[in-house]
Amino acid sequence: MSRIGIIGFGRFGQLTTRYLARDFSVVVHTRSDKDAAIRACGARPVSFETACGQPIVILCMPISAMRDTLRQVAPMLKPDALVVDVCSVKVYPVQWMRELLPASVSILPTHPMFGPDSAAESLKDRKIVLCPERIADDVYQKIKSWLERQGLIVIQATADEHDEKIAVSLSLTHFIGRSLSAFGATDLDIDTEGYKRLMHILGVVSHDTWQLFEDMHTYNPYARQKRQAFIDAMTGIHERLD
Repeated sequence: MSRIGIIGFGRFGQLTTRYLARDFSVVVHTRSDKDAAIRACGARPVSFETACGQPIVILCMPISAMRDTLRQVAPMLKPDALVVDVCSVKVYPVQWMRELLPASVSILPTHPMFGPDSAAESLKDRKIVLCPERIADDVYQKIKSWLERQGLIVIQATADEHDEKIAVSLSLTHFIGRSLSAFGATDLDIDTEGYKRLMHILGVVSHDTWQLFEDMHTYNPYARQKRQAFIDAMTGIHERLD
């Protein structure tokens, strides 16, 4: 049975652990005392060094903490280890992993397009983006096949392709949701289907942390450009109405 070490046990780390522990031997390191929760997911709590010493190491932390974590992880990795990240942006994590990890280590940047709420019951028809960076094709195909057997839709892309598209589909969506929240939008008895959809967007982003929102805009090289284009379009329509 393949052995997997997971670094980080936030909400997404817990979801990842729960699904992987069904088929693999999983160990988890987290700075907080969550031993009981880790065991409840079917995994084993371990030291940082032990988690880093597994054949596959998955980094489940905010991108703002990733660079420092990579520096700590690098000297503890096995020479033929595979390192996987799950950040919602990809260009910078790829650069950092190239720069900070040993050349003998394989790298597979990923972005699971789901979260603890949307995938709480099943992974079926959820999407995951894979950006094969430095990985043997046979290993990559095995991972891809396992993901597809879980019901996931696998999308392969370069880090740059991913970030340009996600700047609209994720970052802009969260920007709209946060703006609705700041505006004070609430459920109304006199509403429309369109308004209900806006409230759905607000509901989706309200479960995520401000750190995640800030990170997806700060570390995506396309986010500011797409955000500004949207604001300009809104301003233009507003001025036409005046």
